[in-house]
Amino acid sequence: MPDKKAAPVLLSGGNPQIAKGYGDAPVQDYIRAMPDWKQAVGWQIDRVITHTLPEIRKAVKWNSPLYGVEEGRWFLGLHCMAKYVKIGFFDGAELLPPPPIGSKQPKVRYLHVSEAEPLDEAQFADWVTQASKLPGEKL
Repeated sequence: MPDKKAAPVLLSGGNPQIAKGYGDAPVQDYIRAMPDWKQAVGWQIDRVITHTLPEIRKAVKWNSPLYGVEEGRWFLGLHCMAKYVKIGFFDGAELLPPPPIGSKQPKVRYLHVSEAEPLDEAQFADWVTQASKLPGEKL
């Protein structure tokens, strides 16, 4: 009888605990484990990024999906919070217009997607395109 994979543990805010891994598979595992309405947001974010940048590199580190265009360098990460999905642009202060939410780290900017405030796909795709042209972070 085949082994059934145990469902990932949901950490604070419903963030899935997913093993570190590179490529599309761990990111898809993360999205499948996102709770409730957040899962649809995860699929939407991944779809927009993949459509905008077909050669995107993906990984899961620190229980967060990361996206980048260069080996080992990442421009965007996401994380489940209790009431929203937090999208972090690591060089977000360089984007025009910058994503709306600041950080303690001057270069980082955030976008929060909730049930009440859905993702503006056109603006998000523009930020993804802009961010992909920046050096990214080595994480």
